[in-house]
Amino acid sequence: MSQPAASLRGRAAGLAQPLPPLLAEAEHLAGGVLLGEHGRRRPGLGDAFWQYRPAMQGDTARAIDWRRSARSDQHFVQEKEWQAAQSVVFWVDRAASMHFASQGHPEKADRAALLALSLSVLLVRGGERIGLTDMANPPASGTLQLERVARHLETQSSADYGAPDTTMLPAHSRAVFLSDFMGDLAPLETALTTAADRGVKGALVHILDPIEEAFPFDGRVVFESMGGTLQHETRRAGDLRARYLDRLARRKAALEALTRTTGWRYHCHHTGTPAASALLWLYHAMERQR
Repeated sequence: MSQPAASLRGRAAGLAQPLPPLLAEAEHLAGGVLLGEHGRRRPGLGDAFWQYRPAMQGDTARAIDWRRSARSDQHFVQEKEWQAAQSVVFWVDRAASMHFASQGHPEKADRAALLALSLSVLLVRGGERIGLTDMANPPASGTLQLERVARHLETQSSADYGAPDTTMLPAHSRAVFLSDFMGDLAPLETALTTAADRGVKGALVHILDPIEEAFPFDGRVVFESMGGTLQHETRRAGDLRARYLDRLARRKAALEALTRTTGWRYHCHHTGTPAASALLWLYHAMERQR
């Protein structure tokens, strides 16, 4: 078999693979959301040049500004006003803590991925570009990009707790961070401050399991982190409830304060409630950030 024929067969086999189950579920969830009119552009924004950015994997040779690139050791792409304004980039925490689930409820990581991909479906239908903070290619629109995002969300992190990376956030875009925010908040504060300095607006979705909200433990209990690095044993777990709930309330307040300071929005979502309610909140939050 010739090399071109073999290459074509390989590409065809790849296209024939079934879509990730997550994408099918996201399409179904997005289909249940009632959409109003969704304009492609913000008023007053056109195809005028906005800024240069370094070329990334996924940019075509046609997109490269060769005149600007000739003055440097790297390639640059012209970013237009509407491209920056119509990009939404997601950070979906896939660290060990997100894989916790009490009986009868989905893992926090699964709910976060479902919400991110469902909102991506709605945004792509509206002509917008979507991407992930840890994907090499820049935000893009279309079905192929949705498939890329869905497959990328299947990867996991080995860390106990996640922290967002703002390296790939385009200036003046929008962003959504989904996490249980159980780790140190300092990296999140740095990320939101950096994003705000770049003119990036967005939303935090704080995802918790119902048990993490209620703390229904009593008697002898061994608490262990999902990554297995932390462990605490107590014979009177009920005595910890008040202190735990106080610390959780203070963490929520800190997250809300951080979003107010940076111009973002905050929402707490429990995996025991329907995903559609959080998706609808997210969709309207993104509309208000336009």
